[in-house]
Amino acid sequence: MKTMIVCLGVVVATPVSVFAQDSTSRVARTARIATPPQIDGRLDDPVWREARPITDFIQRDPSEGAPATERTEVRLLSDGKALYIGAWMFDRDPAGIVAGERIRDVTLSNSDYFSVIFDTYHDRQNGFVFATTPAGVEHDGQVVKEGEGGGVFQQGQTRAQAGSAGGFNLNWDASWTVRTHVDSLGWYAEFRIPFSTLRYGGAREQTWGLNFARSIRRRNEESLWAPVERQHNLYRLSRAGTLVELAVPSQRIATVTPYILSSAQKLYSPLTVTLPWDSTRYPTEFGVDAKLGITPSLTLDATYNTDFAQVEVDEQRTNLTRFPLFFPEKRPFFLENAGVFSSGTPQAVELFFSRRIGIDSEGNPVPIVGGGRLTGRVAGLTVGGMQLFTEKAQRQPANSYSVARVSREWGRSRLGLMGVHRVATSDGDDRNSTIGLDGRFALSEPFTFDWWAAKTATPGLDGRDGAFSGRLEYRTRRWNNVFRYTQVGEDFNPEVGFLSRSGYRYYEGSIFHTMPLNHSRLRYWLPHVNYRGFFGFDGKIQSEMIHLDAGEMEFANGGRIGPEINVFREGLTSPFAIARGVTLPAGEYRWTNLAFDFSTNPSAPLSFTTRLEAGPFYNGTRYGGSATLTVRQGSSLTSSLLLDYNDVNLDEGEFVRSLVGVRIGYFFTPRIFTQSLVQYNNQARVFSANIRFGWLNTAGTGLFVVLNLAENATGLFAWDRSITRSFVVKFTRQFGTGG
Repeated sequence: MKTMIVCLGVVVATPVSVFAQDSTSRVARTARIATPPQIDGRLDDPVWREARPITDFIQRDPSEGAPATERTEVRLLSDGKALYIGAWMFDRDPAGIVAGERIRDVTLSNSDYFSVIFDTYHDRQNGFVFATTPAGVEHDGQVVKEGEGGGVFQQGQTRAQAGSAGGFNLNWDASWTVRTHVDSLGWYAEFRIPFSTLRYGGAREQTWGLNFARSIRRRNEESLWAPVERQHNLYRLSRAGTLVELAVPSQRIATVTPYILSSAQKLYSPLTVTLPWDSTRYPTEFGVDAKLGITPSLTLDATYNTDFAQVEVDEQRTNLTRFPLFFPEKRPFFLENAGVFSSGTPQAVELFFSRRIGIDSEGNPVPIVGGGRLTGRVAGLTVGGMQLFTEKAQRQPANSYSVARVSREWGRSRLGLMGVHRVATSDGDDRNSTIGLDGRFALSEPFTFDWWAAKTATPGLDGRDGAFSGRLEYRTRRWNNVFRYTQVGEDFNPEVGFLSRSGYRYYEGSIFHTMPLNHSRLRYWLPHVNYRGFFGFDGKIQSEMIHLDAGEMEFANGGRIGPEINVFREGLTSPFAIARGVTLPAGEYRWTNLAFDFSTNPSAPLSFTTRLEAGPFYNGTRYGGSATLTVRQGSSLTSSLLLDYNDVNLDEGEFVRSLVGVRIGYFFTPRIFTQSLVQYNNQARVFSANIRFGWLNTAGTGLFVVLNLAENATGLFAWDRSITRSFVVKFTRQFGTGG
C-alpha cells in the first residue's frame, strides 16, 4: 500500500501536449441555408456544397497523433430550426466496413461508427453525443464531468455499466433523425438534430465546444477532428474544438407525450402462503409526460401516472458477497439530465439513486402518481429540482420525494451542493434527509482531485451519520494511478441513494500502466496492481483485496487475455449465511486465488469472452467462472448465451451457484425490433422470460408489446410454481416542438 502511494506521488506532471495546442486551433462554422437537405444518407443535395468541409482527422488509437488512414469529410448546415451534419467516411476497402447491429444505442466499438459531441454551454465538461454506424442506428447520450465517473468496483458488480451517475448517460433518448448509405467509395451519414432537442444559453449567437470521431473497426482505429490523447476519448471536452458564430433560435421546447396501455396480469400466491390463490386483472391505463422550456436553457418535465412497462428487465447476477448489488436505472423519465443529480461515488455511495423511487426493496414496482423535474442553467449555475409522489404499496407507505441540486463549473473544476428528502405522506415522522457537497479540483492536466462530503438525518439514528471521500488521480497516456480514501459512518443512511455498506474507512490505491507493443497481433501490454481495503472504526478488517495482473494483453482486434492473482481477507463480525443451509461463522478469513480473463474480437460474427477463477475461498474452495458466447448474422440477428457457474465447497457445507441467460434479438430496421431475454438463477430459484416487440418513433416512443413471466424453479426447465405472468400492449407518441 505504501509503495503505491509513493509511486503515485513521485510521478511529475508532463508539459502541455501538442494535442492541447492543436485542439484550440480547430474551428468550425455552419452554413446558413433556407431549404434543408433531404435526410436519406446519400448526401447528394446541392445545398451540402455551401458548407466548408471539415477534414484532417487525427488518430487517437492505435498510432496516436498520426493522420487517420482513411479520409473523412464533415459539413455543417443550419436552417434556424435544426443542425444538419453530413459525414463522408471514404474507404478504399468498402468490403471491410463493419456495419454492426441494427439496434438503438448499440455498443459502438463493435463496428465502424461516426459520432459528434456538442458542448452547448462551452463549459468544457458537459455535452450531448449523437452517433451512428453504417447500419443507420441512433446512438445518443449525455456527458457530464467529461465522462469520468470515478466509481468503485465492487465484487459481484458489473464492470460495464455504472448507470447515469458514471459520467456518460447512454440511456438518454433524444428526438433526432439519421440515415446512412454505403457504396463503392465508403459510407455516409446524414443527421438532422433539432435545436429543441438540445439545451443552451440565451444568446442568439453562440460558441459551442465541438468534436467528431470516426472508427474503422477492422483496424481497431479511432480518429478525431480535435485530437485527444490515447488515455481519453471523445468525451474529453477540454480538448474539443469550437463551433463559432452559431445562430440559435429563441424558441422553447414544448412537447406532450401521452400513453395508453392495455394489459392482462396474473399474480400467484408466494410459497409462504398455506392457502394458494391467484388474481387476474385486465387494467387499462393512461398517462402523460410533458416537457416545457421555461427558457432555452431551463426545462420543466412533468409526469402523471408514470409507467415503465416497455423497459427491459434487469439482467440477473450471482452474488457471493454479503452486500447488495448495483443495478443501473433504465426508466426513461429518470434518464434525461440524470447527470445533474449525480453526487457521491458511483456503485458505492450515491447520494441520490432514482431506483429508490417507484421500486421497493425486493424489486417490485411501486406506482408513481406523478411529479416534475426542473433542470438547466441559471446565471451560470447548473440547477436541478425533482418532486415525485408514489402510492402506498405492500412494503412501503405513500411517499413524497424531493431532490435539489446546484453546481458550478469552471475550466475542468467544479463545485456542487445536493439535497434529498423523503417523507411518508401520512406520517411526518417517517422521513429521511441527505445533504452533500462535492467538487473537483483540476490541479494540472494529468492531476485531478475529486471529493465529496455528506450527512443524513433519520429519526432514531444518532450515531455517526456523516460520510466523506477524496480521490486523487494521475492520468497520462502511459499511466493511470489513483489513491482514494472514504469514510462512511455506521448511521449514514441515504434512503433515496445507494449504499453498498456502512460503518467503514476505505483505502484504495492503484497503478495501471499501458505499454504499446510493436507486434502485428498484440497492441498493448497492461500490467497493473490494485489495493482495496475496508476497515471498521475499531480498526478491524472488514474486507481487503490485492489484485496483481502482470500479464494482461490487448490484441490488435480488440480481444484481451490476462492471468491474475487475487489476495483476499474478509472479517466477519457476525455469521454470514452465504447459501441455504451454509453459514460461515464470525472470524477472519484469508485466501489467494488465480483468475484468467480471455475475450476474442468483439465485432466478429462469432465472439467469446470468459473469466475463470480457481482456488481457496473462505475456509474452503471455489471453482468456476462465467462465459458468454455471442453469434451475429449481419446487422439483423444477434444472440448470446451467458453461463455463470461456481462450485463452492466450505467446511460448513457445499453448494453450486449457476446462472443461465439467453438473449436473442432480431432487428427488421433500426426502429423495428423484437428482443427476448430468458434467465434462470438457482440462487433466487427463479426462471424468468421477457419478450419485447418495439416499433419506435422519435425519442424512444412508439408501439411496444411485452410478455413477462416468472416461475419458481429448481432447474432451467424444472418449474415448481408460477409467480407472475403479464401481457402488455403500450402505445406512446410525442406531440409538439420536440423534433
